[in-house]
Amino acid sequence: MTVTARGPLPAEPYDVVIVGAGVVGCAIARELARRPRLRVALVEAQDDIGQGTSKANTAILHTGFDAVPGSLEARLVREGARLLTAYAAESGIPLDPVGALLVAWDEEQLAALPRLAEKAERNEYRDARLLGPAELHEREPHLGPGALGALHVPGESVICPWTTPLAYATQAVQQGVDLHLNSRVEQASRHGDTHTLTTGRGTLRARRLVNAAGLHADTLDRRLGHHDFTVTPRRGQLIVFDTLARDLVRHILLPVPTALGKGVLVAPTVYGNVLLGPTAEDLDDRRATQSTAEGLTALRAQGARILPALLDEEVTAVYAGLRAATEHEDYRITAHSRDGFVTVGGIRSTGLTASLAIAAHVAGLLADATGLDLGPARALEPLRMRDSRPSADRIAADPEYGTLVCHCEHVSRGDLRDALAGPIPPRTLDGLRRRTRARAGRCQGTYCGPAVRALLEEATRA
Repeated sequence: MTVTARGPLPAEPYDVVIVGAGVVGCAIARELARRPRLRVALVEAQDDIGQGTSKANTAILHTGFDAVPGSLEARLVREGARLLTAYAAESGIPLDPVGALLVAWDEEQLAALPRLAEKAERNEYRDARLLGPAELHEREPHLGPGALGALHVPGESVICPWTTPLAYATQAVQQGVDLHLNSRVEQASRHGDTHTLTTGRGTLRARRLVNAAGLHADTLDRRLGHHDFTVTPRRGQLIVFDTLARDLVRHILLPVPTALGKGVLVAPTVYGNVLLGPTAEDLDDRRATQSTAEGLTALRAQGARILPALLDEEVTAVYAGLRAATEHEDYRITAHSRDGFVTVGGIRSTGLTASLAIAAHVAGLLADATGLDLGPARALEPLRMRDSRPSADRIAADPEYGTLVCHCEHVSRGDLRDALAGPIPPRTLDGLRRRTRARAGRCQGTYCGPAVRALLEEATRA
């Protein structure tokens, strides 16, 4: 297996190069790793996988109940939810099937709920049902006053948005996919049957190309001569509340959706925090991931209506992410047969849910539309992600698991050591936090920060 972040890139052409190591790109790499005949590379501009939209979302595993019926997104979300639910159980990815309540706060929203229930039926989701105000408040006793009813969607879940792409990428790398980090694609061209990608670390060549570049997918498409869509970065700011707020909410609390998205929600996380957000701000800057006073003030105003007691709880963190919105309602997954590449664009907040189904769809397009001979498929070696829960057996086997470094999140020296020696090791404190949750708890690294930093520096010097 090969993971590179510096030095020259291989000169020999790959069968397939995937540009973009977000959750979708990592899923595609994992899918193609099932084909031992192929030589595959996953190329990422930044210093770690999942550094774009994938690391900053609401972490919901959707049912697709409110997707546009008959759309590609609706089908892939439906298939992807089934696949990812099974994969999470198999791989140890944290998942919590809390269910969702789509809450109506006025008569117009209340009137929309039956139409949304009908839409769910058309999307082959048949478990949604309408709730009156009494049952709604019984299910969510801390809900703000004035809620008129809800649509209960029991199949919605929350999942870990970081462990998922890490699991995909780890399996891909373990099965022979090359991961090239710090390799931003600056130019792209095709000569004969070979794509040439000029990156900050040198040149890569590929017989087939998959554009999974997220916020930059339209830019790469244009470099290859296509103008099918334009990405408009849509910023979503979120507030993370302390785990002491967890008892205030039992479901994902969704608003009635608008054209800009699903709106501001309140949701538990798999780690016991509570999220409030996101905003939906269309921007020009594809790097504008900072939070703003205006955005956070607007979120708190929404939160005061949805769950008033939430605003009395401590805020652990705030963050913002950019979603790759386009002028189209549906995903923009297109095979350019004569040019030997597939574009995977316009993948918004449902991309996490749909990732495994998108990967299978893209593999099919590579074979059917571009003529790539995938060869026989193989089963991948099972993977179990890190379980950091303290246990007597783990500590007896290795005392390092009994030495806590991050007390807020119960992260031990053994957990940090394992992450730093993993198949895709972190290169920054943020990367280490995403793998272990060290510095992600109540103190945000005030106490454990120096020790975590020392372990990272020691590992990167080795």
